[in-house]
Amino acid sequence: MIEDMEYPDVQLMELLGRLLNDIESKFAPKKIFCEGPMKLPLPCPRVSIIGSRNASEQGLVEAKEISKRLIENNVTIVSGLAKGIDTVGHKTAIKYGGKTIAVIGTPLNKVYPKENAELQDEIMKNHLVVSQYPVGHNTTPKDFVLRNRTMALISDATVIVEAGDSSGSLHQGWETLRIGRPLFISKSVVHNDKLEWPGKMIKYGAMELNEPSDILENLPSDIKMPEIFQ
Repeated sequence: MIEDMEYPDVQLMELLGRLLNDIESKFAPKKIFCEGPMKLPLPCPRVSIIGSRNASEQGLVEAKEISKRLIENNVTIVSGLAKGIDTVGHKTAIKYGGKTIAVIGTPLNKVYPKENAELQDEIMKNHLVVSQYPVGHNTTPKDFVLRNRTMALISDATVIVEAGDSSGSLHQGWETLRIGRPLFISKSVVHNDKLEWPGKMIKYGAMELNEPSDILENLPSDIKMPEIFQ
């Protein structure tokens, strides 16, 4: 990865292929930097698969199963290139011949976490990596929170596979609800009595995820559904 490389910038509406509504415009970054062969506007539909960096084995298996079902129905997997659930989402898309978009919290010429350097390079070469931060930007923890907002804006829906009460994935959950996109929470998480956040999000419109078909059935109506659901 070239340290001093410059990347072209675009606006969010160029990625989405449409004008932004008032809420989207309010929270959209002014510029977005992209690297990868994926053509713009981004292919539809797009679903974020997100969750804990230190995910359980059950969570990792579930993330793989959900991602695989979505890929089989031509859904692009979006995630944040973090360890755990994010990594499984990206790798599953690559393994099964799907498309994936990594929305990162650093400039494009940096990698976080370091152990995902090879994965980031692979996505840059064959898919798409997106950042709202220019080369030379000094990364802070807040940048990853803002990244989650951008990832919610890019995605047609978001799935939280597994997350604790302090997980960064919750930022994207709330942003997804704020902009009126479908938010799904895995059934096992919803019924975990030790967690407070699932119940709060469901009160604001989040949906319990029982089967991957729940996601497909709730994608925006202007997206053509797979034949099995027609």
